Amino acid sequence: MVRPSEKIGLLDHLGGGNLGDDATLAAVMQNIKIRWPDAQIFGFTMNPGDTQTRHGIPSYPIRKETWTPGFAVQDSKLILKEKLKAAAGKHGLLFKILKAIYGVVYRKPINLVKELVFLAKSFRIIRTFDLLIIAGGGQLLDSWGGPWKFPYTLFKWTMLARLSRAKCYYINVGAGPLRHPLGKWFIKRALLLADYVSFRDEQSKALVESTGYRATSQVCPDSVYALEIPALATSRNGRRGESIVGISPMAYCDPRVYWEKNQSIYDGLIKELAAFGSWLVRNQQSLALFSTDIWFDSQAIEDFKSALIHETGLANSPRVRHEPVKGIDEMLLHMSSMDYIVTCRFHGVIFAHMLNKPVLALSHHPKVTKLMGEMGLSKYCLDIHTCDFKVLTETFQALVSNRGEIKCRMAEKLACNRSELTMQFDALFTREARN
Repeated sequence: MVRPSEKIGLLDHLGGGNLGDDATLAAVMQNIKIRWPDAQIFGFTMNPGDTQTRHGIPSYPIRKETWTPGFAVQDSKLILKEKLKAAAGKHGLLFKILKAIYGVVYRKPINLVKELVFLAKSFRIIRTFDLLIIAGGGQLLDSWGGPWKFPYTLFKWTMLARLSRAKCYYINVGAGPLRHPLGKWFIKRALLLADYVSFRDEQSKALVESTGYRATSQVCPDSVYALEIPALATSRNGRRGESIVGISPMAYCDPRVYWEKNQSIYDGLIKELAAFGSWLVRNQQSLALFSTDIWFDSQAIEDFKSALIHETGLANSPRVRHEPVKGIDEMLLHMSSMDYIVTCRFHGVIFAHMLNKPVLALSHHPKVTKLMGEMGLSKYCLDIHTCDFKVLTETFQALVSNRGEIKCRMAEKLACNRSELTMQFDALFTREARN
């Protein structure tokens, strides 16, 4: 085990506005500092400038291409590429010609040279560290960009840490989707090179073990549960006698930004959510629009607002508010004013859990379904593909009716999760720990 005064790097694919990822880094850093106050902590992310601003730690890039604020929504080149690909796909010969041109023009040997230069620079950096921690929750996947994005990035940094004799920990990571053979190979090899591995749920562990990974590993709750919540974010700031329902639209299958593109699914989601929101307002409830992914879902929120006006006939109402936030503390304060939360996102559920807010989840991924099941709230978890206005309203009414029971159940599970994480961090970051 490294000495408490040495250098620690926290690696995460963050910097694109996902506050769940930022909360993960904050929670791990916070818990290390509690136990090793003299530790030097650095970030390794996709947006080093943003990480340094948000978390106050020096940071380095994990790839030669980095992210910038609003990258997901504003990347017009990516949107154009997808449109051209869709058009060319209708004409087999044209598609083959364009693919050949792309291979000649864009995949030049210079890209290999640039990657080698980046690896050399990265090795010079990591060799001065004693411990590298892969801290992000959703890291073991190949859906965003294929095997050469997340899987290769994790493999190369784990390999660099190994070559530099720095220890490498994977702490409470989530897995999936993981479908490409090369992506599975990168992930398996990266984990085999690590000194410690823990997953955030049994499903992630099973998925990785299906790749042939058989080394010792643990299962612990998502690291965000270990985040200390500011006292300011525990009180309700809403109006008396009126419930505030937080609704978090997601850019799920939105062709502009999402890896799985399906306009009809996205439009259907927004339409059903808007109908549900309109019903809430007509029943004297207030809506608070938000997302835990502040840049990625920004257009989805705007589409939801437009649907409230144009599709459901609801004019602008003082009962519908949207207060954009910039960071974790603002998000927690905003969510603390809500009485109920409706969200599609994994960490949206976790934030609701930590604030003891009854939550209705629209699951787009098994991780959300699993999380709600672990809280004993499966009946309030709906499949994002099949939920409609009727199911939403019926499930929400059940959520309201069983509010007291739900809050008690959530509080008990939260205490268990935090206790497990305390024991984990105590074991990993104590002076007495040994290899």
